[in-house]
Order: sequence, then C-alpha cells, then structure tokens
Amino acid sequence: MSKNVVVISTSLRANSNSDALAKRFAEGAREAGNTVEFISLKGKSIGFCIGCLACQSKGECVIKDDAIEITEKVLNADVVAWATPIYYYEMSGQMKTLIDRMNSMYPKEYKFRDVYFMATAAEDEEYVPEKAVAGLQGWIDCYEKAELKGSVFCGGVNDAGDINGNDKLAAAYEMGKNI
Repeated sequence: MSKNVVVISTSLRANSNSDALAKRFAEGAREAGNTVEFISLKGKSIGFCIGCLACQSKGECVIKDDAIEITEKVLNADVVAWATPIYYYEMSGQMKTLIDRMNSMYPKEYKFRDVYFMATAAEDEEYVPEKAVAGLQGWIDCYEKAELKGSVFCGGVNDAGDINGNDKLAAAYEMGKNI
C-alpha cells in the first residue's frame, strides 16, 4: 500500500551532507511506490515560536510564514522523515525551531505513525547523534500513535559533499525503500 511520505531536510548549506541523506531516503521511498514530498528549509521563512499558545485554540500559528504549510503537510503524511546536520551534538536550530512551531498539531488528528531520522556530523563517534535523537523523540512522544522507526547517522563528514560515495547513502536509500 502506497504511503504519503514527507521528507524534511533542515540543512541550509548548499550541497549539504544531511541533504544528500534525505534525498537518498526520498529516492528509496519513491522507488518503493510511495508518494514523496521533499521539503528543504533552504529559502523558507520560519520564525521562532513566541509561546502565546494561540495555536491551541485557533488551530494554526498566528505567525504567518512557511511553518504553517509545512505543518499541514506533516499532519497529513503517513511517514515523516527528518534530516539534520549535528551542531554541538544536537539537531540544527532550524529543525528545533520548526518542531516548536508545529505546536498547533498537538490537539489535532494526525496521520503519521512512522518517523525516521537522518543526521550527519564532522565527529564520527557513535554517541554523536544521541541528543538530537532524544530531542526528536520528545516531539514524537507527544504523538502517542507515532514512533521512531529508524535512523541513519553518518559521521566523519564535514565539508559540503564529503558524504559522496559513503555507504550511509545506501543505508538511507534502503531505509526509505523499506518504509
């Protein structure tokens, strides 16, 4: 059965390594017969949550920017995949900002059940993505029907394009293909 998949690449750097992982995941998901929408945060306007909680009663954020459209796409997805560079052993600030802005989703019905995570970093120790995964898990925990179904971490890539030829690209593709 075909799934509606939303892949969110949160890196703002051209030719980024995490973007490459996200694209391979999307390619695998698409080749498996799913409908895939790839969303890059490059060029998007996403302001900080101001904590007013108006979204809880209005159903959407009062800040009129790109976060509203992305939130609607996530609400209607069967699968959500996030890709981020690791900054100071955490998810990128723009990923966290988008997650915060998705607060309007909390009281709504949501379709997604499966969440995937991809990350890249200059450091290559196994523990490097742990805090980023924990941060994403905090978001997932607010949606009790959803769960983290898989992740791919590629360490040891720093400069744009360093990931080219890395076997983690194949792992992201396979993860996407097997959703």
